[in-house]
Amino acid sequence: MFTEQDIQTIERKGLTLKDAETHLHYFSAGFPPLDISGPAVPGNGIVQLDGQEQEEMIKRYDEWNGSRIKFVPASGAASRMFKDLFEARDLLKKDRDALMPDQLNDFFGRLPEFAFYPILSGLKGFDPKDRYGILSLILDRDGLNYASLPKGLIPFHKYSNGPRTPFEEHLVEAALSSAQPDGTVRLHFTVSEEHLHLFNDLWEKVQKVYEELFQTSFIVGFSTQSPSTDTLAADIENRPFRDQNGLLVFRPGGHGALLDNLNTLKEDMVIIRNIDNVVPQAALGPVIHWRKVLAGYLLFCRRKIYKYIGELKNHADPICMKEIALFLESNFGITHPPMEGEEFRSYLFSKLNRPVRVCGMVPATGEPGGGPFRVVDRDGSGSLQILESVQLQGKRYASTHFNPVDIVCSFKAYDGTTYKLSQFRDDDTGFISQKSLGGRELKALELPGLWNGGMSRWNTAFVEVPLSTFNPVKTVTDLLRNVHNN
Repeated sequence: MFTEQDIQTIERKGLTLKDAETHLHYFSAGFPPLDISGPAVPGNGIVQLDGQEQEEMIKRYDEWNGSRIKFVPASGAASRMFKDLFEARDLLKKDRDALMPDQLNDFFGRLPEFAFYPILSGLKGFDPKDRYGILSLILDRDGLNYASLPKGLIPFHKYSNGPRTPFEEHLVEAALSSAQPDGTVRLHFTVSEEHLHLFNDLWEKVQKVYEELFQTSFIVGFSTQSPSTDTLAADIENRPFRDQNGLLVFRPGGHGALLDNLNTLKEDMVIIRNIDNVVPQAALGPVIHWRKVLAGYLLFCRRKIYKYIGELKNHADPICMKEIALFLESNFGITHPPMEGEEFRSYLFSKLNRPVRVCGMVPATGEPGGGPFRVVDRDGSGSLQILESVQLQGKRYASTHFNPVDIVCSFKAYDGTTYKLSQFRDDDTGFISQKSLGGRELKALELPGLWNGGMSRWNTAFVEVPLSTFNPVKTVTDLLRNVHNN
């Protein structure tokens, strides 16, 4: 099936022939279905903290002197954000007077409200009456070139001294919520190779501005997704997909591939938040409050974990083991098949001795996507998982909550070592999507998602957070919503 040239191509990617064969196996065999017990809901998998409990968690976090860093996946291109603009331009190309949907009428009617408008209106050839020309200036390389930029570099919010990009808003948010005990602020962005220099250029331009504004030092790192996390594409008959020159085609393995990037971080606490879920500085109050609540809850859980591991190593008695089992069930939804004695002790240790994450979950509003579920694992134990809609296999559940807004996590073991995160991934939780290349259909293999199968065997706690903490920008007109348009 593979030629000598194929094998060389595979190896240049940092993959092995066995990796490629595994990819093809998943195309033909598919992924085993998950044993889903049902959605996690308040009182049964989702924790709701009252005002006093929230303050206790914030106090715990504020008094903690451990190291922390914010991790932001930022490699996604902004092209999907401008999908409606592309479609509008196609219409206007055929008919400059074409009627637009309400959403696009809103876009043109409120154009001066966008943070990027001063830059746009200053471009040569800008005509406020030429809708086609405006869209071309926004999208094309001769203009702002936003269709080819990553979302993190698009001006989102207006300020008196100029616009801010999501990259800058993440700097601000980190400075106000996750500074180190010594006052420094650490962030890590994963970006695409082609955009790395653009992020570096912006960082060099704004570093002094934000360090002076917040009287602090920022330590900002960047990394790119390794080519070894790409996956082989297949044709509709599950054979290797080849381009017009007969060469193998690979595709990015999805954000689950960022697990390796995440594992390079050495801090005691890692805060994960998407690049497009940002708000202007004036609206940060709820975000900061709940970030600290989640972080405090993580510290509460981790302290208990370390304590219980110590007791198990000192031969905990049956009463203590029952207490540990109750802790695992009430905080992480972990249930266990009947067992006792040394088998039970070993089981409890294996469940405690793993990375831990606290996920901020917002009430569902009908948005598409996954959410929190209870799942029965292959060893017969129950656990809490974040599942994508594709993993539900067409079934509908009465879910009350949506995908995580914030994830606060720790992959430091009780003995100070760092867990190897790939050991806690469920490789059987990837999925296959339909794509096309050059007008030909292909199958693309997505690795287990970063917070789905990539963290499947972590200890997971779900904490309810309000909708005010969830303000993603999926389309350009989302920037006209009140929270973004300050």
